[in-house]
Amino acid sequence: MSIHRVSKAALTLSAVTVGALLTGCSASVHAGTTSEEPKISSGKLADTVAERLAAQTGQPKPDVSCPEDLVGKVGTKTRCVLTASDKSTVGVTVTVTSVKDGQIGFGIKADDKVSPAPQ
Repeated sequence: MSIHRVSKAALTLSAVTVGALLTGCSASVHAGTTSEEPKISSGKLADTVAERLAAQTGQPKPDVSCPEDLVGKVGTKTRCVLTASDKSTVGVTVTVTSVKDGQIGFGIKADDKVSPAPQ
């Protein structure tokens, strides 16, 4: 039986890897057609971004927060934050790429730079 120990540096490296993996990632969510301008709630957006990341990395869903709803208009952007288990963070830009029949398609791109955990 072996015991694996993960250093703080390794966890931070994982956050950096997260940034690299999210470059060019995309997703789509059905927003419904109850309003003239469909949107994805901030909670659903954060959950979708986290699910995409988990699917890409084969790891558990990370902690992602998005401060605002994403309006379904091509070109609209919002910023989310991914917080790693060591409390380091990486910003994530979400950009609407398509809107059709209440389905909002969007691209996900993480920042190149990770912010270290507060001391």
